[in-house]
Amino acid sequence: MRNHLKILVYLLIAIAFSSARADALVDFFRAVHLDDERGVSKLLAQGFDPNSVNEKGQCGLFVAMRDEAPKVAALLMAHPQIRIDQTNASNETPLMMAALRGHLPLAEQLLARGAAVNRAGWTPLHYAASGPEPRMVALLLARGAVVDAPSPNRSTPLMMAARYGPEESVDQLLAKGASLQARNDAGLGAADFAKLAAREPLARRLEQAAR
Repeated sequence: MRNHLKILVYLLIAIAFSSARADALVDFFRAVHLDDERGVSKLLAQGFDPNSVNEKGQCGLFVAMRDEAPKVAALLMAHPQIRIDQTNASNETPLMMAALRGHLPLAEQLLARGAAVNRAGWTPLHYAASGPEPRMVALLLARGAVVDAPSPNRSTPLMMAARYGPEESVDQLLAKGASLQARNDAGLGAADFAKLAAREPLARRLEQAAR
């Protein structure tokens, strides 16, 4: 009988602990989304893991970049246990999200903390080239980003810029020697990507430059 009581007590403690952790996780990601520096700081002081992930496999630092929460981002980046290049379920890093959103100051902070510019597969430069901010492309290139880095399907940053980014991003990449002859696994080049986005003047310019 005594052993049964002990087991029941242990189970109740485990349930209470699990419930408290779940509540803390919800509170943490709500605070990150709201850029609530005080709320996140309180949880961290209580021992909450800054690298915890939400139901989508995204860590707090990634969410801070996605939701443009600069105060929380700075707090998390300064934490001694933070994993600056922690990936989500899609193998994306916080720097990749900052690059896609065009959050230049946040990207600079990540780089100052040692975030990786180059990596296998999709890179921050691919994401910057797809985003709205040419200065992000320039920043990553200045930090040594491989200009013709191939994605898993061998698409290059220039291809992404030709379809999704401003023409200034295209020009930034071309100025650094991006290849106009490169083709991805579907046989498409940068001019083809521009055509897919109905950017005919850009497509013609890229075709002429490739000759």
